[in-house]
Amino acid sequence: MIRQSPSPFQQVSAGPVSALIPDAWEPRLAGPIDDPRQGIVAGPQPQAWRVDRPPLEGLAAMWIDGTAIGVPSDYYYLAATGPALDVLTGSEQCRATRRYVVAKHLPAFAQGAPDSPGDYVAHGLGTCTVRDQPTRWAYFVAAPGYGPLREVGIPSSGLYVVVAVMPASPRASFLLNRLLRRTEFNGSSVADMLEAAAVPAPGDLA
Repeated sequence: MIRQSPSPFQQVSAGPVSALIPDAWEPRLAGPIDDPRQGIVAGPQPQAWRVDRPPLEGLAAMWIDGTAIGVPSDYYYLAATGPALDVLTGSEQCRATRRYVVAKHLPAFAQGAPDSPGDYVAHGLGTCTVRDQPTRWAYFVAAPGYGPLREVGIPSSGLYVVVAVMPASPRASFLLNRLLRRTEFNGSSVADMLEAAAVPAPGDLA
């Protein structure tokens, strides 16, 4: 579903995922209906999103349906701390410039506290060189585990990933922040989810 507006942006939705994208971008589903990866991929050429490199510009907003995969929620913590962002952080052409970890509670099976909520929430910024052109990117990644983030968003989600990429420019950081924070999962924006994740887990209150 696409909602046009007088601004240079449009609101697009795919199931419980909603994102703000520039008018010139084309949105597509992130995966087939029966794929556990659900959400939106958008850009001037949305097919440019590949597993081995990011596009010159675009946005990907996805969630993983934990009920469709059937692995313990703790394993999403491991995915969120590394493999979920390999297309950026694992590339020789890209590097992270800032990272903000909002929640990081090692699951009990990985030597975390016995009552650990097993959640991980982070966002950050970085740069890439795509086809010899400098770009800027921003990301949000979250494994809700049993932490405060479980109270918002999509009840069955085991992992959230949002990545926005723009050609380097004086306005790139502003635009990236807007696209990232306005992305919603089941009515909860990334800004809402970051706020929820900042609430201490029960074991942190002492």
